[in-house]
Amino acid sequence: MLAPSLSDEAAGVPASAAPQGGPEEGSYRDMAGQTTHRGAERALLEDFSLEMTGKDVAGLEEAAASIPPGTRVNVTFLGNEDLPMRVGAAAAVRRLGFVPVPHISARRLGSQAELEEFLGALAAEAAVEDAFVVAGDPAEPMGPYDDSLALIGSGLLGRYGIRQVGISGYPEGHPEIDSARLWTVLLQKCAALQAQNLQPTIITQFGFDVDPVLDWLADLRRRGVDAPVRIGVPGPAGVKRLLAFARRFGVASSAGIVHKYGFSLANLLGTAGPDRFVGELARRLDAADHGPVQLHFYTFGGLKATAEWVRKAAAA
Repeated sequence: MLAPSLSDEAAGVPASAAPQGGPEEGSYRDMAGQTTHRGAERALLEDFSLEMTGKDVAGLEEAAASIPPGTRVNVTFLGNEDLPMRVGAAAAVRRLGFVPVPHISARRLGSQAELEEFLGALAAEAAVEDAFVVAGDPAEPMGPYDDSLALIGSGLLGRYGIRQVGISGYPEGHPEIDSARLWTVLLQKCAALQAQNLQPTIITQFGFDVDPVLDWLADLRRRGVDAPVRIGVPGPAGVKRLLAFARRFGVASSAGIVHKYGFSLANLLGTAGPDRFVGELARRLDAADHGPVQLHFYTFGGLKATAEWVRKAAAA
């Protein structure tokens, strides 16, 4: 949400020192505008969330001092992780003073009993009240849940103490699902969660371009969805790594887009951070059109680097 315009005193400039007319007046206005923009960026960074895998516990411990207490930390549900690893990671998030948000991959669950075992362990060992549900990568479900909507429809989340449920949003679309279907399913999931008195939160796929994000947010609100949205942002990482994940998830990464983001396809050995993306998003967000918006950082294994970037950006 954008911060209101700042007065001269709020911007750190005494009113008596404000230039009167002449060419310097424009410079002063530019400075005030930049201060307002910085305020909007700080507000956007106040309640961010992070993502980790079940194998990243040591990385989370290393980064813990740079992460504000109470930060939401999502724990992925990958095929090469097992239940004890996933539950242990969620418990570590809680132990370190953060809020665990375990992922539940519908198609990776072999049975209802497996889902209940997972939910029961999360409740007992990590006091989990938040979860993120996703269909998952397998082309064919390994058990009774075809997708995240079917998992939500089971009614089991609330029975095991879950109160807030994250679902996916795709500002740039999905490589295997058409746009109309994406919107239909998103609206169905929001309705199903609200019918169970569960709070939906939408977390979007990461991207390099603010334009489709803002268009998607405006469309979401026009469709009557008022759920909070966390915009997916890649944490600072190597260019080759970012592009590899972009290709995997169908994220647009043309030369023009990545140049706008802040790196070049000609320099694949470099690193890139989300400075430009976050700054432009903060500058252009409008609460009336886009509703409540926060950030979710995909860390790609770099929890400390991402947490340090957020800390420095918020303090700038």
